[in-house]
Amino acid sequence: MTSGFPFPTATFATDSGSMAYTDVGDGTPVLFLHGNPTWAYLYRHLIDALSDDHRCIAPDYLGFGRSDKPADFSYQPADHAAHIEALCNQLGLDDLSLVLHDWGGPIGLSFALRHPERVRRLVLFNTWGWPHDRDPWIWSFSLVAGGPLGRVLIRRYNAFARWIVPLAVADRSRLTDEALHAYADPLDTPAKRMPSWVFPRALRTETDWLRALWARRERLQDHPALLCWGTHDLAFGADRYLRRWTTLFRKATVHRLDVGHYVPEESGRELAPLVRDFLG
Repeated sequence: MTSGFPFPTATFATDSGSMAYTDVGDGTPVLFLHGNPTWAYLYRHLIDALSDDHRCIAPDYLGFGRSDKPADFSYQPADHAAHIEALCNQLGLDDLSLVLHDWGGPIGLSFALRHPERVRRLVLFNTWGWPHDRDPWIWSFSLVAGGPLGRVLIRRYNAFARWIVPLAVADRSRLTDEALHAYADPLDTPAKRMPSWVFPRALRTETDWLRALWARRERLQDHPALLCWGTHDLAFGADRYLRRWTTLFRKATVHRLDVGHYVPEESGRELAPLVRDFLG
């Protein structure tokens, strides 16, 4: 896929297509789940740092990165979550730590809430686990990016990968041209770009699914959690989103970082010792 991601690729057969994933290292397992429009490449620095003494598993959802991009798949987060659970079962993952960013949050929490006994620790980067019906900013973003105009811009111009990702980082110099190409190039036709439109639309349309997740949040409140937050994230900033997580995880370890939304991209090397210490 790219010289900046030197890790091997395995595949897992779903009923809709082949899902690619990386599985490297030995030790207690760590599952890395990405958001939109990223893939396992987002976690390359953390995988490199942790794989000496952890088993690092980093899948690409269908429609993203190295995975198949079937035209007839829904690309709804609940269906991605079902594939992730099937992968975890296939690989026999227990005593598992989850590293979650963006849509990786609710997708990973879906597994964790169904199987809290299989989850050891949680690492969260600028994500959520609740509906957005009371957040006018996110609702408005979803109406535009996940509406008819967004569909045209994303399908025709790859707008999410080429425009929104650079706008969502605090320091553009931290997003290299190689990284931008790594996210945009797999979405090289209009048909392949549909999944990155479905996600912003799902911020509104999947309200019931998100509400059902958050209603069960107490199942995880005693799990150790590491919250590494980009404070310059215009969408999921520290004031509302980080505060809500600290209400759930009252003993969480919190690090506020001077970056934007794509925390593992902007602070990957700096994050490594924080995550390593937390995973212990």
